[in-house]
Amino acid sequence: MPNSVRSHYELYPYPNYPLLASVRRCDTYANNLAALWSRFNAELPPEQLQRILIAGCGSFAPYPFAVANPGTPVAALDLSAKSLGRARLHCLLHGIAGVDFLAGDLLDPALAPGPFGLIDCYGVLHHLKEPLAGLRSLASRLGEGGILRVMVYSRYTRREEESIRRALRMLRVTQPEQVLKMVAASREGSRLREFFASSDEVSFRSGLADALLHPCVTTFRIDELMEMVAASGLEPLLFAHPLALPELDREVARIRGLEKERRSPGNFVIYLGKGVRGGGEVGAATYRLNPCLAKAVSQLRLAPLRIPGRLGHENGLLDRAQRRFLRRFLSPVAASELSAGERAKADRYSRQLFLLRCRS
Repeated sequence: MPNSVRSHYELYPYPNYPLLASVRRCDTYANNLAALWSRFNAELPPEQLQRILIAGCGSFAPYPFAVANPGTPVAALDLSAKSLGRARLHCLLHGIAGVDFLAGDLLDPALAPGPFGLIDCYGVLHHLKEPLAGLRSLASRLGEGGILRVMVYSRYTRREEESIRRALRMLRVTQPEQVLKMVAASREGSRLREFFASSDEVSFRSGLADALLHPCVTTFRIDELMEMVAASGLEPLLFAHPLALPELDREVARIRGLEKERRSPGNFVIYLGKGVRGGGEVGAATYRLNPCLAKAVSQLRLAPLRIPGRLGHENGLLDRAQRRFLRRFLSPVAASELSAGERAKADRYSRQLFLLRCRS
């Protein structure tokens, strides 16, 4: 199976962002290792775990992770040499260094040995023949206190997509051009044409191939996902797909209710941990600004600042007063220096990853 998946991405590197596409550093704030570590450990990462692995990095992810973590070693692992080549070129064109590009299977323990403080595996496990083996392989590379972000396909969100994909495999359709001819020949209102009208992903060649022509796809119900997590030995920490509830158990119950109606909230995004110390209430806390936001909140600007949502919900616009509040944390500020209202605001920003809250 790895060979067929590798061949797929050699033909259709994904995603297919323009090489000159750039991101503001403030847009990458949720990829910052120190921010994520403090969110779940209430401390800064130890020096030996200031390493990041992107497992199944595709053609783009190394760039924003390196932007978010200058000076932090990033290992970018992928089956596809073509995807890695495009990712390397993207970094080169934007002046990004410090990324180690590795071609190979994440199941190979000799590749990218740990320990890592942060591993990102976004949209990968569902393309493995044995997703649990992949998750266990990543768990073995995670250091104590480390964090792993996973995205996998949810069953009911992809129900129509999977139905079409299976039909195309039965018809031995293997190229995007063949699919487009079928769409053009289909009648108005047909399931195929309706799907193409509603999906942004199939509007470009590599997206169409990834959605409908991939040789290996697994979709998950919520209980299947949670069983896999339990079998990996990792601890579920937080769901981060759109509209996810902050309490893990409540979100699982909410999704179970949706699944009874054959619905899903979208692809599942979840943070997992290995021996994390917890990021809950801390007595004598110190707050500091997420380094990715330093330039954005310090710039003189009249319009509110928009920071993209990353933990399940959109962030509100930051007006001048809010940016002024955040600028106070360019240097560490002890909780004892804040009023009760300021402390509540700082705690809210730490949950959003705007601030890092650490035990003093």
